[in-house]
Amino acid sequence: MISTSLLLLLAAVHCVHCVELIQPGSTVLTPAQSMTLTCKVSGYSLTDSSYCTGWIRQPAGKALEWIGYIYSGGSTYYSEKLKSRFQISRDTSSSTVTLTGQNMQTED
Repeated sequence: MISTSLLLLLAAVHCVHCVELIQPGSTVLTPAQSMTLTCKVSGYSLTDSSYCTGWIRQPAGKALEWIGYIYSGGSTYYSEKLKSRFQISRDTSSSTVTLTGQNMQTED
């Protein structure tokens, strides 16, 4: 079983805002399953060019690790190590950012 622990970072040009994703209950997966986490953003617009929105993770007993982020224009950047397994998308009409992970493993 896999328990995910992810943080959403809201990075600004001149400062960094940090928000912890609060989800209803735990997300427990078995190896090779997919997962989707969605976070509603408040306090800024996803199209504001002063901000990009990113996801990081912290596997059990390890340091924080960037997964990737999505810019105000919609383009994305991913960690070289994780880019084949994660996708970040957004819905500007509902101010939400979604992280989708494929083939999740115990170390995730």
